[in-house]
Amino acid sequence: MGTEHKPTVGFIGLGIMGKPMASNLLRAGYPLVVHNRSRAPVDELAGMGAEPAWSPREVAGRASVIILMLPNSPHVRQVAAGPDGLFEGIARGSVIIDCSSISPRVTAELAGQAAGLGVDWLDAPVTGGPQGATSGTLTFMVGGPAQALERVRPILHAMGKTIVHIGERPGSGQIAKACNQVAVALELQAVCESLLLAQAAGVDPAKVYEAMRGGAAGSWQMDVQGPKILQRRHDPIFKAWMHLKDLEIALETASDAHVPLPGTALVAQLYHSVLRAGRGDENISTLIHALEELAGVRVAAGEPAEDSAPLHHCD
Repeated sequence: MGTEHKPTVGFIGLGIMGKPMASNLLRAGYPLVVHNRSRAPVDELAGMGAEPAWSPREVAGRASVIILMLPNSPHVRQVAAGPDGLFEGIARGSVIIDCSSISPRVTAELAGQAAGLGVDWLDAPVTGGPQGATSGTLTFMVGGPAQALERVRPILHAMGKTIVHIGERPGSGQIAKACNQVAVALELQAVCESLLLAQAAGVDPAKVYEAMRGGAAGSWQMDVQGPKILQRRHDPIFKAWMHLKDLEIALETASDAHVPLPGTALVAQLYHSVLRAGRGDENISTLIHALEELAGVRVAAGEPAEDSAPLHHCD
């Protein structure tokens, strides 16, 4: 797909990630057909030059490459294989790129159905968050046929900086994303526990944070989630319920592979507590609330705990 002739791209799912990704395709000069359950982002992109569509089937009939960015496996299955879905209107030779984070099992199922229609299915979940989606610096973890990836590589480059072909097997990209989310979960857990310990032991967690982030403990999660924890502001970059969904996918995949993931299972259980408390739509930094409940300590910058436990030396 050369730059002299850009194919029409369909984009379904215009949320916190999908809308900026679609915007970058428009800026790169791709003709774009868009669909979303709510109308506002469709109208916004139409104002930038995109063409609205009323159903996934209509998108499939007007685009040769269709990108999905949807919340979970049921949404993807419905859009692809449900009534008025992609499979009812798609042409042979088309490519579906699923950037959603969903189950590798469901991916394999849908990729098989697509292959029966003469359509290539690439699972291409991303990492980089809303900031990466806006700046066009996402990383794509791609599973599926290499030849299909090469056909759409310029399209992915309009939205991201790094494209890694994980493997030919459908679901390979989703497995890579699950691994990524395991690392995110355990890094977040470590940030929460370290700041909780500082608070409970009677020192300012903000100063501990400042010291830690410049050394070996520094990380992306430390930089992004640490301030949210300290300021007790959990406006969503990545919602807690979505991270729990990803961890459940990781645990399902681990079960299939007979691999124990004890740390991941622990964070998932803490997230259930978070959701039970009505905090599922908050940012993942809200995980700190589950740990605070266990410890009876409230983490906040500049507020060392007055009733900190005395420190004892072990000789």
